[in-house]
Amino acid sequence: MAYKRSILLINPKFQLKISGLVCLLAVASSLIYPWTISDLLTDFANFLQSTNPEAAKNIAAKKTNLMSFLVLWQIGFNGFIFIYFIRVTHKIAGPMFKMQNFLEEIKNGAPISKLFFRQGDAFQEVADSLNETLDVIQEERKQDFMYLSEVNSYLKNLEVVLPEDKKVVLQEINQKLSDIQNRFN
Repeated sequence: MAYKRSILLINPKFQLKISGLVCLLAVASSLIYPWTISDLLTDFANFLQSTNPEAAKNIAAKKTNLMSFLVLWQIGFNGFIFIYFIRVTHKIAGPMFKMQNFLEEIKNGAPISKLFFRQGDAFQEVADSLNETLDVIQEERKQDFMYLSEVNSYLKNLEVVLPEDKKVVLQEINQKLSDIQNRFN
C-alpha cells in the first residue's frame, strides 16, 4: 500500500502564502468582467430609459441578480482555487519536509539509507540526485576506510622496530584510526 500523508498543511506558512497569492491574483483578474458587464448593462438601461422605461427597470433588476450570481460564483471559485493550491503546494512542501527530516536523521547518526518521495510528489529528481550523491560519498568513505586499515597495519608493523618511548605515540595514532573507523561503521 502506498504511503499517504494525512496532514494537508505540512508547511502552513509557505502553503497558505502561495494559495493566498494565487487567490488574490484570481480575485484581481476576475473583477474586470463583472465591472464591465455592470457598466454595459447600466449604459444599456440608461439608453432604454427614454424609449422604454419598463424594459430599463427589467434590465436593472436582471443586472442586480446577475451581479449577485457573479459574486457568489467568484466566492465559490476562489474557494476552489484556494483548496486546489493547498493540495498543489502539499506536493511541494511534503518532499521538502521529508528531505529535511531525512538529512536531520543522518546528522543525528542514523544509517544512510535511500530517500523516496510519494508518487506524484514534486522534486522526484532531487531524491534521485541526493541518493546518487550519498552513494558516491559512501563509496568514497569505504575506499578511505580500506586505506585507513592499510595504514593501521603499516603502523602496527612499525611498532615492532620503534623504541619504547615512540610506541606510545604510535599506539595513540592506531587508537584514533580505530575510533574513526568504528564511528563510521
